[in-house]
Amino acid sequence: MPIALLALTLSAFAIGTTEFVIVGLIPTIATDLGIDVPSAGLLVSLYALGVALGAPLLTALTGRMPRKALLLALMVLFTIGNLLAWCAPGYEALIIARLVTGLAHGVFFSIGSTIATSLVPREKAASAIALMFTGLTVALVTGVPLGTFIGQHFGWRATFLAVAALGLLALAGSLLFVPRRIEHRPPASLLQQLQVLGQPRLLLVYAMTAVGYGGSFIAFTFLAPLLQQISGFQASTVSLVLLAYGVSVAVGNIWGGKLADRLGPIRALQRIFLLLALVLFALTFTAANSSLVLLTVLLWGAVAFGNVPGLQVYVVQQAERHAPQAIDVASGLNIAAFNLGIAGGAWGGGLIVSELGLIHTAWIGGLVVLLALALTSWSGRLDRRDPPSATAARPAHYAPGH
Repeated sequence: MPIALLALTLSAFAIGTTEFVIVGLIPTIATDLGIDVPSAGLLVSLYALGVALGAPLLTALTGRMPRKALLLALMVLFTIGNLLAWCAPGYEALIIARLVTGLAHGVFFSIGSTIATSLVPREKAASAIALMFTGLTVALVTGVPLGTFIGQHFGWRATFLAVAALGLLALAGSLLFVPRRIEHRPPASLLQQLQVLGQPRLLLVYAMTAVGYGGSFIAFTFLAPLLQQISGFQASTVSLVLLAYGVSVAVGNIWGGKLADRLGPIRALQRIFLLLALVLFALTFTAANSSLVLLTVLLWGAVAFGNVPGLQVYVVQQAERHAPQAIDVASGLNIAAFNLGIAGGAWGGGLIVSELGLIHTAWIGGLVVLLALALTSWSGRLDRRDPPSATAARPAHYAPGH
């Protein structure tokens, strides 16, 4: 295994940590900066918005730039963004820092697969990509709870300083070990990406992704304050709950991939969206009991990202039928839809917290996920009306958020 691939995996770990650790730090940041919890939740929305909007634009603009030079520039930008967060004097400065970091996130995962596959023989390309994206899963399992623990004991700024140090380490590894010359094809232009958005069946898949994750993140964005204010957990215990959630996510991602293999993406997505909605409805009633809420969070983790493999393979299947010249673009735009869902869910959750209260994020999130289930069933009916002639692609296991 090339050591350069480990540098990419470390980069993915750092990026995954900085994306999701904010969820565990929302109560701490809100208290320290003197803002309300919904305002702190916007830090999740704006980061995801930076990923979703920045990735296609910057990827197209940097298409002719050498891959190693672009990789190093992205890790410098990522490190600067986290250093800006570390020294942010107030809320507005922290927002700018999150936007800067989100821009680096989106482009990194656009070029990361190309770099990873260039480091190994062709027959090991899939394994190389899987290893790099393992950094995201490991971030949910260890980086997020550890970052939350650091923030609660040493201040939230210390978390961003620690992530910036990881960024510097990944930057050094990439500088030393990633080859200077990496062959690549220039990515699709913005015009080609916009043409993909003109395909109704692909837009339906993007809606499934955005609505499904939007519903989940209505509640997940405010999980830490819910655990403290309603479930009665101490702040120091929240990081342990997030650790349990991350382990459950890792298991659920593998299970979701196998389910999509066995049943096909539509039937797998129907089951997972239904289970996710039921878990969110259950959270409304279990949140006040510390034991029951812990069990609910474990179940939530198992289904929260289990739909990623099915969604990714399904968008590829639809692209093969409706936009065969732009399959990579279609797949990348599904990641943008994922982040738009996070942005919208976190923003909507903030409104719900302000107007109704924390507990209402759970059942309203469940209703939104049921809408994703309805969209999935509609897409399945359209498939049966016009069945594909080619053999369907089989899904790989994808990590959340990439």
